[in-house]
Amino acid sequence: IGYMSQKFGLYDDLSVVENIRFYAGIYGLVGRERDARVAELLHQLDLAERAKQLTGTLSGGWKQRVALACATAHHPRMLFLDEPTAGVDPAARRRFWEIINELARGGTTILVTTHYMDEAERCGRIAFLSRGHLIALGTAEEITGQFGLGSIEDVFIELQRRDEGAPV
Repeated sequence: IGYMSQKFGLYDDLSVVENIRFYAGIYGLVGRERDARVAELLHQLDLAERAKQLTGTLSGGWKQRVALACATAHHPRMLFLDEPTAGVDPAARRRFWEIINELARGGTTILVTTHYMDEAERCGRIAFLSRGHLIALGTAEEITGQFGLGSIEDVFIELQRRDEGAPV
């Protein structure tokens, strides 16, 4: 299992490569295996040119890439991403989703929490939760059909409207 939190779990006073190397070590990678995986991640996530840069000096989008590299250093079969693109610019958001899709095509199961409905629509299955209860589950097409609405965003707005009248 890999996990990337909404708030970075990175060390600002370490470089990009040092952060990745540290997390790879925590996940049990050592020696040549660790070095090879770190090099692979630097290339895969376009971080090679920033490898020696202190993580604390990176923008939010670049920190997200480093955090993803750390969370996937050990090739997890399951990856949890908590609000992975919160606070990043549109270009960084687009690239991040390209990377997520590459991981999914490679066989990693990915669970994403997000408040961005356009991102939710990129996922194979969507679950809406409210007050700890599952209130909708399925593909984007299944859910929009179930509610008779045109988009996941419309469903979200409808569910919010309904929830406002629910007892606490």
